[in-house]
Amino acid sequence: MAWAALGTGGAPGQELEASLDQYVQIRIFKIIVIGDSNVGKTCLTFRFCGGTFPDKTEATIGVDFREKTVEIEGEQIKVQVWDTAGQERFRKSMVEHYYRNVHAVVFVYDVTKMASFTNLKMWIEECNGHAVPPLVPKVLVGNKCDLREQIQVPSSMALKFADAHNMLLFETSAKDPKESQNVESIFMCLACRLKAQKSLLYRDMERQQGKVQKLELTANANSKNSCPC
Repeated sequence: MAWAALGTGGAPGQELEASLDQYVQIRIFKIIVIGDSNVGKTCLTFRFCGGTFPDKTEATIGVDFREKTVEIEGEQIKVQVWDTAGQERFRKSMVEHYYRNVHAVVFVYDVTKMASFTNLKMWIEECNGHAVPPLVPKVLVGNKCDLREQIQVPSSMALKFADAHNMLLFETSAKDPKESQNVESIFMCLACRLKAQKSLLYRDMERQQGKVQKLELTANANSKNSCPC
């Protein structure tokens, strides 16, 4: 789990709690979005992070990322969404980089293209091949559901696939403004699940000491759950 440093300075030998108060204020969750080209990965990240649908998009080359700060149960959390290339020629040099230290994975297919759904097995195999831990949350997203007359992947088929791989299924449209709340739910659901983890490993900000500390985080029993899932 990554942390964002919001302060500088500080006397050597400070107590750990004081150091955390001074340096660490926002947790960063790295979420990668993967799937075939032209399934709408970039548009989904635009809709979540900026609330808009881009007028024109070009093929993602390598990796691009956008971020959005959200509040969950009173805590500010930075959600960093990595948009990955779907074309093999743009991926080779960057694959290791975007799988490194990933916290959650979003698999995307186009509900109007059966091939993009069939290829999900390949994407899952790639994910597993890069040693992404089984406990890393994963969700399945069927995009372009606004094109109702062109749908090739039935919801029942997608749900069966999601269940088989222990994933939640979301069907949405990055283009349709009416679906913006559903797009938000995809990433907020993952952020909530990550926040709920009871134990996080972080590196002491005083790097010269080379210490690694383990911080036990427990949810506030009185706080309300604002998570969408």
